[in-house]
Amino acid sequence: MIRSGLLGRSILTSRSPELHEKEAQAQGLDLSYELFDFSSRGLADEDLAQVMADLVARGFSGFNVTFPFKQAVLPLLDELDESAGAVGAVNTVAIRGGRLIGYNTDMAGFRGSVIDGLPGAVLRHVVQLGAGGAGAAVANALMSIGVERLDIVDIDAARAGALAADLGARYPQRTVTAGSLGDLITDGADGIVNATPIGMNGKPGMPMAEDKIAPGQWVADVIYFPPETELLRVAKGKGCATINGVGMVVGQAARAFEIITGHAADAARMRASLG
Repeated sequence: MIRSGLLGRSILTSRSPELHEKEAQAQGLDLSYELFDFSSRGLADEDLAQVMADLVARGFSGFNVTFPFKQAVLPLLDELDESAGAVGAVNTVAIRGGRLIGYNTDMAGFRGSVIDGLPGAVLRHVVQLGAGGAGAAVANALMSIGVERLDIVDIDAARAGALAADLGARYPQRTVTAGSLGDLITDGADGIVNATPIGMNGKPGMPMAEDKIAPGQWVADVIYFPPETELLRVAKGKGCATINGVGMVVGQAARAFEIITGHAADAARMRASLG
């Protein structure tokens, strides 16, 4: 039995168990995928280390990590893969001989979703909402596909500044700015990316005002459940090209499946399993 799971908050509607268990079944593997929702279980953020220790003791092969633990998990790991070191956030943890090894598969997942879902999109100037764990992966992905100017805003301006500084050092020929979500300016931007949890089940609404979206811009959301957030609905109504988080979640899940189980996943089959 391969034991895996997901640690986070407000994740009871996550379809990750379905993604991983159906892929394992298709490959003839015996795998269980358990949701560890800190909110529904009445756990505090400070319980993260103990929960992880329990998974090791119970013989788990690994687990995924989501909001709000993608950065909080870093000091609790024994080793970081190059992918996690580059992004500064972890969404997949492999357990090997009692050691915890952190990876980031979000970056590759988002990168692939933009390339596949927004072919020909103009990438001169992009505005990104959110600088947390998902935001760090998304920002690195955007820079890797050639974005020339990236404006990062977050409710925590210092967090946005730290991410912008890291990207600026890694991509000195590009322009990266940081600011507060309250000072959001989207005029002249080619695209807008939501890397916040606002819009997902349990956190309804929009992360920005409707009048900040202009026809002709493209809009991407990392949220995949619901598949059409309020942000994407409004953007589509203005004629914007859009992508949701399905491509990202499938891409990251396929790589995470391989890391945890040691078996390569069929990403197309995993996407089909979402219906």
